[in-house]
Amino acid sequence: MNRLRWLLSAALLVGAGVSQTTLAATGPYWQSKDAKDTESYVKVPMPAGIQVIETELEGPVFATAEGKTLYTWPLGNLRNGNAGDRRNSGVSTCDDTIYKETSGYMSPYPPGFLLPELETRKSCEQLWPAVLAPADAKPVGKWTVVKRKNGQSQWAFDGYPVYTSSLDKKAGDVFGGTNALSGGAQGIVRQPIGPPPDVPPELDVVPFRTGHMITTYKGFSVYASDADAPGKSNCTDKCLSDWDPVIAPQTAKTKGDWSVVERSPGIKQWAYRGQPLYTYVHEKKARAVTGSDNPGWHNVYTQRALPPPADFTVQDSRIGQVLADKDGKTIYIYQCNDDALDQQTCDHPDSPQVYRMAICGNFDPNVCNATFPYVKASPGAKADSSLWTVVTIDPKTGKWAKPGDAGAMQVWAYRGRPVYTYGEDLKPGDANGDNYGEFNGQRNGFRAYWVRDDYRNNNVGRTANDR
Repeated sequence: MNRLRWLLSAALLVGAGVSQTTLAATGPYWQSKDAKDTESYVKVPMPAGIQVIETELEGPVFATAEGKTLYTWPLGNLRNGNAGDRRNSGVSTCDDTIYKETSGYMSPYPPGFLLPELETRKSCEQLWPAVLAPADAKPVGKWTVVKRKNGQSQWAFDGYPVYTSSLDKKAGDVFGGTNALSGGAQGIVRQPIGPPPDVPPELDVVPFRTGHMITTYKGFSVYASDADAPGKSNCTDKCLSDWDPVIAPQTAKTKGDWSVVERSPGIKQWAYRGQPLYTYVHEKKARAVTGSDNPGWHNVYTQRALPPPADFTVQDSRIGQVLADKDGKTIYIYQCNDDALDQQTCDHPDSPQVYRMAICGNFDPNVCNATFPYVKASPGAKADSSLWTVVTIDPKTGKWAKPGDAGAMQVWAYRGRPVYTYGEDLKPGDANGDNYGEFNGQRNGFRAYWVRDDYRNNNVGRTANDR
């Protein structure tokens, strides 16, 4: 076995799990298919040919005239170097170079080892086409122009060159980048861009795996009570020992989804879509959902994704609540970035499968498929959510197959990537496959699909880099 294979077969971190509760995959995490909630945004200047479109999970994003989501690649730190575009540098580092070797930027990968499947490897600009600007384009708001090495003009936003993703096939897709959780071991991923949310200065919107949740500007979660009437707070006296009203300034006025409740003369409280807003006094950590454990109280979202496949469930586990299949087995997402200078993702069937095969089966597809089996889809299965699709996979190679091909499987995919269960999860709620892989699964490995992540104090396991 060569050194690269040895490195890819590094020690795996696996823990034990416990089971508590089975829930339908609905509840507080997703909105129904009949819901019309979308996030309002601030209208900003845009060049001709650029638009804003609504997406199910990311909210409003910038897109081309054809509806392709726009991304940037901000410079980030790896263990032994930096990758990405430097802000306001005036140049794009994503070009037509086809890298053949590891960079050594991400320990423990040393530099100079040949990358897999070089005969089919694509360049950065093939995977991330530049959003070109007319030769005579002028700056518009935060939009400026940079020059590519071939002399073409390319749009930049907030100082970063702008790209589309080859993984996005239709308007509303935001499948570019990786499923990685933010952490010191992951690669430098691309990020979708869009206009700022239309919220008061005292508040903010943060992305979670199931939608966009409202917080204070300090990051503390905002809640609403079922005991309140539209535009009227019924939280008084003893209630106020647990809940602080989100106070609005004297100059606050009704605008769009936002209105003001007068609690008493001179004391105003923000309300969103008619619901007065509060923070939970006993919550000491930002981005939490523990206040929703109180009956009648719930976190407030600008919009949420639609439910996953109908026969999926939610299970209590040692790490919080996780998405599971119909038998209660935890769902896992595979995530991977290679160590080339252009930081290509390797968690998609279009990419080399050698990384995944090394981690889950020591390069043996039969072992891999037993360790992390694909989640099979029933014939004709569909989900209301555009994030969930049924795809056809060749389990021997991990690549795409055609329906009817020998051995081909119909499996569920999330954001265009197949999902898995873990062979050693023996009962509902087990999450023994979480962190399975290199660097706790951050660099190359498997992570449980969290919907409520109490273990990492992040509550729903998602950050701006979770693609």
